[in-house]
Amino acid sequence: MVNHRFLPEQVDGLSGMSLPKFIIGMIFALAIVVAWSYLEGASLGTTLFRAITCAIVIQLGYFLLVFVMVARNTSTSADKIRDAERKLSSTEAADGEKFSARRSLH
Repeated sequence: MVNHRFLPEQVDGLSGMSLPKFIIGMIFALAIVVAWSYLEGASLGTTLFRAITCAIVIQLGYFLLVFVMVARNTSTSADKIRDAERKLSSTEAADGEKFSARRSLH
């Protein structure tokens, strides 16, 4: 069974491209390349080479798009709250150590 939590169903950002839309678009693009090669009279090897090259270019483009969107992603309010809590807990831990050291001196 596939765990759907790890599949990027929706990539927010400029395109809002979901994974099913991407796969369907890629299949249509590959079908166009194969049809073009067939109508041109290309050999089976040339058609296969063109389809594989097209698939690689599409995958690289999608990867770069997702990479750029992740790199440009700004912190959400939940991220800011989590960072503030971490700073606060680390400060409290340091204060707790200071107070415990003072108590042991007396």
